[in-house]
Amino acid sequence: MQNYTIDGDIRTKIPGIRLGMLHYNDVKLSPTPGMLKGRINLFLENMRHDYLDKSVSDVPGIREWRQIFKAIGMDPSRYRPSSEALMRRVLQNKPLHWIHTGVDVNTFLSLQFGLPAGLYNRDCIEGDVTLRLGRENETYEGLNGRDIACTGKLVLADAKGPFGSPFVDSVRTSVAEDATQLLHVFFIYPEFGRWTDEQLLRSTGDMFTHINGGDYEILPAP
Repeated sequence: MQNYTIDGDIRTKIPGIRLGMLHYNDVKLSPTPGMLKGRINLFLENMRHDYLDKSVSDVPGIREWRQIFKAIGMDPSRYRPSSEALMRRVLQNKPLHWIHTGVDVNTFLSLQFGLPAGLYNRDCIEGDVTLRLGRENETYEGLNGRDIACTGKLVLADAKGPFGSPFVDSVRTSVAEDATQLLHVFFIYPEFGRWTDEQLLRSTGDMFTHINGGDYEILPAP
């Protein structure tokens, strides 16, 4: 059983930051069906309407995550939180890139809750996992096609090094359609309060397994 922790330096720099985490077991991912795409697209259209005359910084969570990045020395204009990058795409009326029912549900939930969220293949994670700052010369191949230099950045790391972050995740632990054992992580900013963490994770687990089968376990907060 893997242990999950938040480094003490992170707790000092960002008091109140937390991780919401679930394990999924024996899921069966598949191409996203038209009915689910339609439901997600309707949600996105309503979101565009809600923020028609507003800026992306008016969306709950965007300003808070920018402040977190600034607090640890990251430039939020260069390294945008993944939830902000998604919201910008939505408000610019750009289509989502449909992948499969795992990744696409994660995208929907990240937008719904206004939080960066990562979905990872547990079979590709080695040892315990820690939210910490990247160390000198640590890198990983990002899902955006770039080599991510991790020094001083907020990352999730296992025994092999960083594999995820609130801005882009790695190829190493990415979720292909044949993955069955998954880790779902929400990066929760201190002021988040539209739902309790329990409500967020219970709603997430219920929806994810309703679509993808299997079962889920809510992990204790580190």
